[in-house]
Amino acid sequence: MYNPYRAEREHEMAPWREKLNSIIFGAETKSGRCFDIVLIICIIISVLVVMLDTVDSLGQRFGVYFFYAEWFFTILFSIEYFLRLICVRKPSLYCFSFFGVIDFVSIVPTYLVFFFPGLKYVLIIRIFRLLRVFRILKLAEYMGSAQVLLVALANSRYKIMVFLYAVATLVVVFGSLMYVVEGGQAGFSSIPQSVYWAVVTLTTVGYGDIAPQTPIGQAIASLMMITGYGIIAVPTGIYSSELLKIHKTDSLNNQACPDCGATGHDFDAHYCRYCGHPLEI
Repeated sequence: MYNPYRAEREHEMAPWREKLNSIIFGAETKSGRCFDIVLIICIIISVLVVMLDTVDSLGQRFGVYFFYAEWFFTILFSIEYFLRLICVRKPSLYCFSFFGVIDFVSIVPTYLVFFFPGLKYVLIIRIFRLLRVFRILKLAEYMGSAQVLLVALANSRYKIMVFLYAVATLVVVFGSLMYVVEGGQAGFSSIPQSVYWAVVTLTTVGYGDIAPQTPIGQAIASLMMITGYGIIAVPTGIYSSELLKIHKTDSLNNQACPDCGATGHDFDAHYCRYCGHPLEI
């Protein structure tokens, strides 16, 4: 028989895990803010180390220091990842969450060096090492405004998808029309090539590698340029309206779920939007 009191006790964590959870995920507490600040600084420095290591002149002079710095940050973030797993009630939920995956991807590439010691795998190792730049995505977890932006983007995704479908239809139609009007002599050698030109023109980028030569083609290009200026503001308006809705309903709740560690819940939410666990409000 289901016993709610027993279920509640099973969800309780040891006091030290509760304290650790408030430090790591508690953005509203003093200790949590200090933890976030220190971690943000470490993330920024670690990303700078990765970027500077790719500069040949700096790599030759300070390559050893970059190597030790990278291992220092890798071990530090590995400890942080382990602590996050043990201070939530359901570690699997955090492992497969967005920031859980980012945390994992940011530390794994350094350890992969042990599994690819041969010289012929150097290029593969370099590709894995570039994944360390994903640490910068961890910063979004510690910015309250970023949570608002992400929620607004998620809420407007269907409207933006419809808008992108309309844009894709326009570039295919205009590209096909230009293929018929201009032909291969002007560079419009195929419909995909013409669609590429339509994308460049509609987005007002204008590389200039392909250009219409006939008066009719130039008239179509002018129409596309004007259309491009008109549609640029559409996704901005859609996104801004969602931001306004969030602003009218107050700010988001930055409290982390004790089960999966997710943040960015509605300000009046009592349950986690991802796993359904009650929030300790």
